[in-house]
Amino acid sequence: MLNSLNILWKGKSRRKDKDSPTPVQEEPRQYLEDTLVAESIAAKVDFEKLVRIPVNIDRNEWLATNTISFFEHINLMYGTISEYCTPAGCNSMTGPGGTQYLWFDEKGKKCKCAAPQYVDFVMTFIQKTISEESVFPTKYGNPFPSSFEVLVKKIHRYLFHVLAHIYHAHYKEMVTFGIHGHLNTVFKHFMTMNKEFKLIDEKETDILDSLCRSLEVTEKLADRDQTEDKENIQGATAATAVS
Repeated sequence: MLNSLNILWKGKSRRKDKDSPTPVQEEPRQYLEDTLVAESIAAKVDFEKLVRIPVNIDRNEWLATNTISFFEHINLMYGTISEYCTPAGCNSMTGPGGTQYLWFDEKGKKCKCAAPQYVDFVMTFIQKTISEESVFPTKYGNPFPSSFEVLVKKIHRYLFHVLAHIYHAHYKEMVTFGIHGHLNTVFKHFMTMNKEFKLIDEKETDILDSLCRSLEVTEKLADRDQTEDKENIQGATAATAVS
């Protein structure tokens, strides 16, 4: 009799709560823990200065050099945890906040694939692209194509997807191996570069905004932009006063 009443009570409870909003459980984000965020292999590096184009260096040359470097470093980061990123454990390419990435083939057809397959598609595409002399010229005098920056933006967007997946699904392995400081450094450098040249849409990177703030990426760039705007306004006012 007691069991029957218990079942009846549970049934009524379910009907009563049917239209009630289901509380969303906040996903654990280990990468935001203060002690882990603080770890970096280049804590004293000024990444803002590091990403600025040196004098007499062509913009495309600068973007090409950094894009290849980021590809190599992020590929290396993923390689350290690739054996833990399996079709069974990562049956879709995910990021923080329930984000899921779909792959678009050469014909524009989108498909859902396991994370290791997605990352393989990404790395294969980037390797093929940067190896094309007509796209990433290495010989003196060979010009960059007019679509070069569009391709660079595409590459950086794909690389961001890989970083997002590592932080979301494999950060604990990075901590176990003691290389989360390296990952934080690569991410900070990568995001500073992207914010400096506006290579990735902000809507794309929103899912890791909290990490950017923790690593002081956004604030520093914002402060610099505000300072430069103020200096430009003061300079313009002074010029007007003189004239």
